[in-house]
Amino acid sequence: MLPVRGAIRTALNLGRLSVRASSNFAVALPLGTPVVNQNLDITIPEHKLLATYVWIDGTGENLREKTRTLENDPGQPGKYPTWSFDGSSTYQAAKGDDSDMNLKPVAIYPDPFLGGNHKLVLCETLDPNNNPTKNNHRHACNKVMEKIDHLNPWFGMEQEYLLLDRDGYPLGWPKHGYPAPQGPYYCGVGANKVFGREIVNAHYRACLYAGLHIFGINAEVTPGQWEFQLGTCRGIAMGDELWMARYLLHRIAEQFGVSVTFHPRPQVS
Repeated sequence: MLPVRGAIRTALNLGRLSVRASSNFAVALPLGTPVVNQNLDITIPEHKLLATYVWIDGTGENLREKTRTLENDPGQPGKYPTWSFDGSSTYQAAKGDDSDMNLKPVAIYPDPFLGGNHKLVLCETLDPNNNPTKNNHRHACNKVMEKIDHLNPWFGMEQEYLLLDRDGYPLGWPKHGYPAPQGPYYCGVGANKVFGREIVNAHYRACLYAGLHIFGINAEVTPGQWEFQLGTCRGIAMGDELWMARYLLHRIAEQFGVSVTFHPRPQVS
């Protein structure tokens, strides 16, 4: 299977321009498409594995990442090396405290951006004494899931989100007002009804490549709003896959100069 970067590249190459534009959706690619393609085509030695560690920062909402080189694939999450990060820069350590926090690998996924044998590594965050950080809610949740494992708990989730332009304004909204009332946008088709489809489709492919149990997408009730569905997943895997799907969405939107909010009622000025 080819990495989803091919789908992303295709989206970026529409019209062979460095800008993808419509009346309500204009995104400049700072480096230009040829440079993006050149960088994506750089060959990584076969005996090297790039592991991108992903974690939730102290906000409880935002994600962080850092990448390291491994000589081989350790296999199970517990065999991946732990790593450290500066908690004072991620809202996870008070100034003056020991800020060397630890990353504990808990779930591994194929990397759709690099392809090959490279991995995305979802991590829990631990303090300098290897205790869960204050916002590490996965640790407690996993204990509950282990206690009820004999019940074989299964979950499915819907995740709605809104795509925002460089000014923090929803894609497809008029700059000095509000869109027309809901009606034409939900599951819509057409340039005057749907905005950001390239991002959504690339995200769908990335989730499938990473092995996530994504089973659907659709446009929602206002311009720039979309939804994806995940599941069913067993136990703690539901939360793990949801966070990884969010990470993939942020990464893909980033390449279009677009940001993502999961806030249920984002403030638009």
